Amino acid sequence: MHAEQASGGAEALAARWLARINTAAAAVSGVAIGAAGCVLTWEATARYLFKIPSDWQDEVSVFLLVGATFLSAAWVQERRGHVGIQALSAMLPESADRMRRFLSDIASLAFCVFFSWKSWTLLHEAVRDGQISNSAFGAPLWIPYGCMAAGMTLVSLQLAVQVATREALRPRA
Repeated sequence: MHAEQASGGAEALAARWLARINTAAAAVSGVAIGAAGCVLTWEATARYLFKIPSDWQDEVSVFLLVGATFLSAAWVQERRGHVGIQALSAMLPESADRMRRFLSDIASLAFCVFFSWKSWTLLHEAVRDGQISNSAFGAPLWIPYGCMAAGMTLVSLQLAVQVATREALRPRA
């Protein structure tokens, strides 16, 4: 759902602000994907051409890609770009398909709120205990857990806006 489609005062304001945050998070995700590509290109070049192995590139790339995945998820949900079951959509009458999408949004919201809560607890534990990865690089685990928590919170908020505005119940354009 794009922010312009939201109806109602508070819901429209929330949708507009969330759309801005989602766009910024998606831009950060794009930079992270580009950085991961640069890191992996450097590693391949350094290892095979210059015989300079390193032990940090895999973990840095994974952290960047995890962050990009979670931080861009709400932007994708805003546009309903996640994988859907098109076969059901084609078989069901329009009103039944709208109800299916709405119930799917509610179930997704419940799952994402739970996932978000668990991510925040993991983040809290990682910060409190000073957890680091088991690799030689020893990166702090608050980095991926923070990305997971922030990203899933944004997805939860996006789904909450979509449920509150009953966006799925509107006829498709």
